[in-house]
Amino acid sequence: MSYGFVPPPVEVAKDVYLIDLLESGNRHRTGAYVLLDELPTLIETGAAASHEALLSGLRQLGVAPADLAYVAVTHVHLDHAGGAGHLLALAPQAELLVHPRGARHMQDPSRLWAGAKAVYGDATERLFGEPIPIPEERIRVQEHESTLTIGSRTLTFLDSPGHASHHFTILDPAADALFAGDAVGLLYHRGFTGLPFDFLMPSSSPVDFDPVAVHRTMDMLKSRQFSTVLHTHFGPSPKKEAIESTKRLADLFADVIEHMYHPDITYTAVADALQERVRESLRKDGYGEVDLDCIRMDFEIDAMGLIHYQARKQRKARTAPPKESSPTPDT
Repeated sequence: MSYGFVPPPVEVAKDVYLIDLLESGNRHRTGAYVLLDELPTLIETGAAASHEALLSGLRQLGVAPADLAYVAVTHVHLDHAGGAGHLLALAPQAELLVHPRGARHMQDPSRLWAGAKAVYGDATERLFGEPIPIPEERIRVQEHESTLTIGSRTLTFLDSPGHASHHFTILDPAADALFAGDAVGLLYHRGFTGLPFDFLMPSSSPVDFDPVAVHRTMDMLKSRQFSTVLHTHFGPSPKKEAIESTKRLADLFADVIEHMYHPDITYTAVADALQERVRESLRKDGYGEVDLDCIRMDFEIDAMGLIHYQARKQRKARTAPPKESSPTPDT
């Protein structure tokens, strides 16, 4: 997708810049972060359809693709990593940093593409653009708690499932921040929604949503030292607010699907219920009556993920071996 105007990158921490990737032409929806250090590093590429916006943002910072030492993707969903192959084709010296579970999908994105088409149908190409493979030798897997020094800062990679099983977050003590991808919710920026406030909400998009894992990840991140969460969607939020909102609303999502699931349920019905429950939550938080049709597509995608989550949960319950009864103590 070609854009006539790309807004200038915004410095969100010292030598850390947020590029608006103008996903589907929308401002404040999806971003990439550039770390200007001895070894310049990019976190997230966005979708292939955002490639030109990314390049424009880099140019405005005086960074050419050939200047990049590392390109990190928090997880391999197309809106985060779909453009990685296109960028690395212009950056022959750069390594791609990826979660262990995501590496094979960067080498061969055919399953990612097929999975996206199963969700988005004929709109997939328009929304994301098609990813291209990345050679195995250019991919560097980052295990849990592995570190990478890029100059004055050392990044720590943390396995962070809940939204996706192939998700890491990146801790940057120099910025006092965590690059969170989608692990600590989505920050719905007022510039995207048109609402008079920003708010946080988790994403349960297909197919890995797991509220139990969300809680484990939030508890792990709570114990780490940082003050700010840098969301890919979109921008900074305070640590405590992001973690608590993500936990609370992940539980709300799980409650919605647990109480209404049946094998023939439609994603539209789940989206309706989810949208109403989030409206109620915002009302209780003091935001008044809010029209959330501005993010209706997100609720529908979240509903698909919730149906998959609950169906998988029930299959596991049916196939689990019966628990042995506890021995009766002698009397």
